[in-house]
Amino acid sequence: MRKQLSLLLLTLAALPAWANLSVFATVPEWAALAKEIGGDKVTVYSATTAFQDPHRIEAKPSLLAQARRAQLVVAAGADLEIGWLPLVVRDSGNSTIQPGSPGYFEAANYVNRLDVPAVLDRAHGDVHAAGNPHTHLNPHNVMLVGAALATRMAELDAANGPAYQAGFKAFAGKWQTAMARWEKAAAPLRGVPVLVHHSSFVYLTNWLAMKEVGALEPKPGIEPSSGHLTGLLAKQQATPAKMVLRAAYNQDGPSQWIAGKAGIPAVLLPYTVGGTAEAKDLFGLFDDTLQRLLKALP
Repeated sequence: MRKQLSLLLLTLAALPAWANLSVFATVPEWAALAKEIGGDKVTVYSATTAFQDPHRIEAKPSLLAQARRAQLVVAAGADLEIGWLPLVVRDSGNSTIQPGSPGYFEAANYVNRLDVPAVLDRAHGDVHAAGNPHTHLNPHNVMLVGAALATRMAELDAANGPAYQAGFKAFAGKWQTAMARWEKAAAPLRGVPVLVHHSSFVYLTNWLAMKEVGALEPKPGIEPSSGHLTGLLAKQQATPAKMVLRAAYNQDGPSQWIAGKAGIPAVLLPYTVGGTAEAKDLFGLFDDTLQRLLKALP
C-alpha cells in the first residue's frame, strides 16, 4: 500500500502544473491584463470581443456557464456592464464571484475616473453615475489596475501569489518602457481637435492632450441622427476637427459621412485588444492606436 501511495505521489508530481485560477473577464482589455499577470497559472475567459458594444450584451446561457466555474470576475465597472453582468453573476449561483466578495473585481475602482456627472439625469442619455468606464485607454490606468489585480489574484490563490507578483513586475517593467516611447511619439497629437462617435476615448484624448470638440451621438448611447450630424458639420466652421474617431464596434456610416463632408479623415481605432489585426495584446493596442492617429494628422 505504501509503495502504491508513493508511486501515486511521484506520478502526480511529474504531471504539468494546471491553471489554478479561473478568471471571467467582461472585456478583452482586462482579460489580456489578467493573462499578462497570471501566465500559465490562470485560465482567462473574455465575455465580449472588440466587435461587441460592451454596454449591450445578452446574458446568454454560455456566459452563465462560464461564470458558474469562475473564481474571479474582472469587470470594467463604473456601470459599463450594468445591463447584463449583475444578471449573469446572480444567476450563475456562484457565491465566490458576488459583488462585495474577493472574487469580484472592478477596474474602475482603482483609477481616477473622468466625466463623473454632477447631476444624474437619464434625459442626458446613457450617463454613468460613477464616471466614464472606458478607463483602459490611458496606459497609466492599466498600471494602477494591474497592481491591484495582481494583489487580488494572489489573495485568491495564495499558492501562486509570488508568481502573480512576479508576473506583474515583469509586465510593469515592459509597460513603463513602452509608455515612455508612446508619449514621446505622441507629441504631435497635443492639442489636436477631434470628433468622436461615442465617449469611448476620453481617457485616451485626456492622456494625449487632444481636444474632443463634439460627439456623433447626440447623447451618450443614442445613435447619431442626420439632424445632429448636420449640426456638427455646421460647427466645423467655428471649431474645426482634424479627424473623427470611432471604435471597432461602432457603425462606420456616421463617421464616414461627416468625414466626407468636412474633408477630414475617419479613423478607426481598435479601442480594445482584438479591435484590429495589429492590436493582438495590450502593447499592440497602444502601438496601433498611436500609429493610426499619427497617420491621420494633416
